[in-house]
Amino acid sequence: MSPPPPTPPSSLTKPHPTSLSDLIFSAFSLFVFYSSSPNFNPNPNPNPNRRRFFKFPIMPLTTTAVNKLSTTNRHHFATPQSLSDWLRPRLPSDSFAAWGTKPGTKNVHNLWLELADGETSLADSTPPVRTVEVVVVRVRGSGNRYLIESHQELSNGDLRNRSRPLSEKMKPGETVEQAVVRAVKEELGSIIKNVESDIVRIVADSYTNKVEERVSVSYPGLPACYILHTVDAYVDGLPEGEFWTEEGDEYEGLGEKEHERCELAVSCKKHYWKWVDSGLGSVSSS
Repeated sequence: MSPPPPTPPSSLTKPHPTSLSDLIFSAFSLFVFYSSSPNFNPNPNPNPNRRRFFKFPIMPLTTTAVNKLSTTNRHHFATPQSLSDWLRPRLPSDSFAAWGTKPGTKNVHNLWLELADGETSLADSTPPVRTVEVVVVRVRGSGNRYLIESHQELSNGDLRNRSRPLSEKMKPGETVEQAVVRAVKEELGSIIKNVESDIVRIVADSYTNKVEERVSVSYPGLPACYILHTVDAYVDGLPEGEFWTEEGDEYEGLGEKEHERCELAVSCKKHYWKWVDSGLGSVSSS
């Protein structure tokens, strides 16, 4: 029998496959080496004068709010009637009967439009919990004054007291900045001459957030979880005294059938505004 062939030098043997842990360790070693270099700059900025946009922090939700969001009802209500049939056994009968009949309230068509437009979600519970993300804009004026909406004139002739800053339900995927600009254009745009220009200036570091949980004023008997994003802002072109504005098309992104049902919903026709001293006016939503 011939002797076995000699073992090849270690430099010529086929290397074993590198493990994942070895790759991670190597990558980390390279990062430490380069980051320790005095010339290392993780965020090079060739143009120091480039405009920087401030960002809003991610809002930490309370445990209660997270639990409500995790049980959000995602099934589709084809019509306001199907939504009504779903709600009726889940709400107190006297409260549900007040929708759209008690002054200042909305009806089931309004809630259906909110769901169709993605502004509102419902937790599949008894009673259901309506969750809404709202942007609140504290519009600053001269003399340390703030703009508040004193009341609204609704399509059915009712007057609804407000006494709060400009606020608007947020759309799905909308940033706070986008919601602020849209809210100003929809609710204040009718009195501003050049509404398409850059008229809104958000005050840096003014962003705050909180969660409110209470029964909705618009929908009696329906508990609500409001996720409020608040900023201060300056808006060009507003009158110095009291004034009123007409509501823009709130659901312009919906289809033809949805727009037909808008006529049955209780809508806001006019907003009435006034300037108040700092600290006056509550921040809440309906």
